[in-house]
Amino acid sequence: MPLGITDEGAVRLLTFRRPERANAFDDALYRDLAAALDAAAGDGSVSAVVLTGEGRTFSAGTDLEEMAAIARAHAAGEEVGEAGKGFGVLMDALIAFPKPLLAAVNGSGVGLGLTLLAHCDLVLVADGARFQAPFTTMGVAPEAASSYLLPLLMGAQRAALVLLAGRWIPAAELVASGLALSAHPADEVLAATLELAREIAGKPLASLVATKRLIAAGRREAVLRAREREDAAFDELLARGLGPA
Repeated sequence: MPLGITDEGAVRLLTFRRPERANAFDDALYRDLAAALDAAAGDGSVSAVVLTGEGRTFSAGTDLEEMAAIARAHAAGEEVGEAGKGFGVLMDALIAFPKPLLAAVNGSGVGLGLTLLAHCDLVLVADGARFQAPFTTMGVAPEAASSYLLPLLMGAQRAALVLLAGRWIPAAELVASGLALSAHPADEVLAATLELAREIAGKPLASLVATKRLIAAGRREAVLRAREREDAAFDELLARGLGPA
C-alpha cells in the first residue's frame, strides 16, 4: 500500500510509502491520502493527524514519469478518464480538512514535498533536509496555492527566490522563514511531532475544530482563487509545449 495508516490514541499517523520512488505522488497516493484525510475528518476518535514519509525522503513531489505518460496520452487524443486528477482531489481534501494537521518532515521535499507544508498547521523538519520548488526549471506554474501561501508565510522576497529561482532551501532557512516550526535530528523528528500532536489532541475536539476554522477562514477564499489561477496557468503552459513530456 502506498499509504500507511496507524493510530496512536487520538493521533492518526499517515505515512507515504513509496520509498523506491522517493515517496513521489502517483495518482493512487494522491487519492489514498485524500481518502485518509476525509476518513480522519469524519472519525470522532481522531483529534489530530501527522503526515510523514518512509525512508530518507519526505516526498519528491509528483511522479513525473506518470505525469509525462498521461500528458503524452492526452496529446495523442487518447481517453485518459480520471487519470491525473488525483492532485486536485487531494487539494480539495487538504483545504477542507477541519482538524489539526502536522507534518513530521523526515527528509528532503521537492515540489509537493514543499508546497504541501503550507497546508499544515505545524511543521517539524529533519536537520539535514533540503527543499525545492522546481516549477520554473520544469517550465510549469506553481501548484497547491503556493503562489499565494509561500509569500504569505515566508515573505515576498524569500518566496520569490524559491518560486522564481528554484533554489534549494535548507531546513534551518525553512524554520527561519516561518514555514516550519523547528528542526530536529532526523531520527527524532517523528517522535517530536507525535509528542506535539498528542499534546494538541488532548484538548477538546470541538474547540480544536472551531479554532482551526477561525485561523483558516481569512485565507480560505484566497487559497481557492490561487488554485484556479495556477491551474489555468499550468494548462496554458502545457498547451504551449512546456512542462514534462
